Amino acid sequence: MIHIDLRSREPIYEQLIQNIKKLIFSGVLKPDEKLPSVRELASQLTINPNTIQKAYKELENQGYIYSARGRGNFIMPINEASKLKTYDELVDKLNEIIREANYMGMSKETIFNAINIIYEENQ
Repeated sequence: MIHIDLRSREPIYEQLIQNIKKLIFSGVLKPDEKLPSVRELASQLTINPNTIQKAYKELENQGYIYSARGRGNFIMPINEASKLKTYDELVDKLNEIIREANYMGMSKETIFNAINIIYEENQ
């Protein structure tokens, strides 16, 4: 389910965040579904519980999960407000990427082709 590459230069907590986001986006993790406890996941992945806690806290800050005191961490249901926030954040990221691509001399067609390929791969 979650794969951590201990040889990667990317910090473990960031890998964990990306893994959980992929599971949410792919529908494997559903809204209001309970995540493994910090200790459970640390034991499964054989990593420090503080690393898991850091990843969960960041996912909560980003609006992907919520914590219920004494019950654990759960996947955040998607509502219209969070959709709008996410949309705005994604537009900002795309804007930055397109500016960089323009700076590097990529044509509009090349950018569109790349977007189409990526979009088709994620359907």
